[in-house]
Amino acid sequence: MIIRKAILTGGGRATRLRPITTTINKHLIPLANKPMIFHAIEKAVEAGVEEIFINTNPGETELQKHIGDGGHWGVKIKFYEQEGGPQGLAHVVKCAEKFIGDEPFMFYLSDNVLLGSLKPLFEKFYSNKTDCLLAFAKVQDPQRFGVPFFDANGKLIDVVEKPQTPPNDFAVTGLYLYGPKVFFKAFENIEKSARGEYEISSIHSYFLKNDFKVDYEKIDGWWKDTGQPSDLVEANKLILENMTEEEFKANGQTGDIVGKVHVGAGAIIGKNVKIIGPAIIGENCVLEDCVIGPCVTVGAGGIIKFAKIEHSIILNNCRIESDIKIKDSILGANVRIAQNQNYRRFVLGDHAHLEF
Repeated sequence: MIIRKAILTGGGRATRLRPITTTINKHLIPLANKPMIFHAIEKAVEAGVEEIFINTNPGETELQKHIGDGGHWGVKIKFYEQEGGPQGLAHVVKCAEKFIGDEPFMFYLSDNVLLGSLKPLFEKFYSNKTDCLLAFAKVQDPQRFGVPFFDANGKLIDVVEKPQTPPNDFAVTGLYLYGPKVFFKAFENIEKSARGEYEISSIHSYFLKNDFKVDYEKIDGWWKDTGQPSDLVEANKLILENMTEEEFKANGQTGDIVGKVHVGAGAIIGKNVKIIGPAIIGENCVLEDCVIGPCVTVGAGGIIKFAKIEHSIILNNCRIESDIKIKDSILGANVRIAQNQNYRRFVLGDHAHLEF
């Protein structure tokens, strides 16, 4: 059976990304000047998915406004809330059972960045006729993830959620393919973990211990989890570096532009500006006497003067008019940085972080 349906995550509080996520859903944070979840939707559509179901936080409205009904991508998109509040990733899937029915499906954590096509994974799932296909990637901190356990012969025998002493440096990435009905059968046989959640790893452990056919693919090198601010900056860099030349357009701008650079419509590139690619300058930006890049995205309506910025994400309508060097940073929408020789004046939200 062909996978036509997918569940994407759109909920969660992303407390490790505060203060950015105090005012914006994590899945709407732009990577390469595009909401993070858009990248996940595009991957699903490219692999052949026709219907997408996105779980949301209670009372969420922004995701729906930005994403719509899926017509932009030629698919159908519906939104649903996790019943009874946060109870783990496996419960997110369980709440979508009425949408999935008896069909195979993909579950995709939308805050995971995948640089390659999903088609090879789908094709392996189809050809091997498995009940479940998992994707593994090497990480520096496997204790943060579900971790695969192998026997002495290299056979996959278990998956354990956030083990204190991982036996290897592999993590189960946020991409899962399931055959018809098997997930919901397994859910009826698992219990909440010590932290009060139905763990997705418990589903996979049940499969492996009850003779379900579980396959896996190692995708080391093109996967990135975005659980922390530094991960977002790195994911932005990876996406920019892997974009094709055709995806960059200078819109008639000339001057000191080096490498792959996109300049949005209506942007004004003034005097003494150097832009080093890969970089994206949003629509209606104004740049003067500054150096931007490499690996910088500037949201629409930004004004940047005198600053030097690299490896950073600048959201919409930021105004930076200061002889300042910014690196490995994320600036939320409408941030103002002004220069004063005698003092610094701040208006900062909860969980703000400053370094001088």
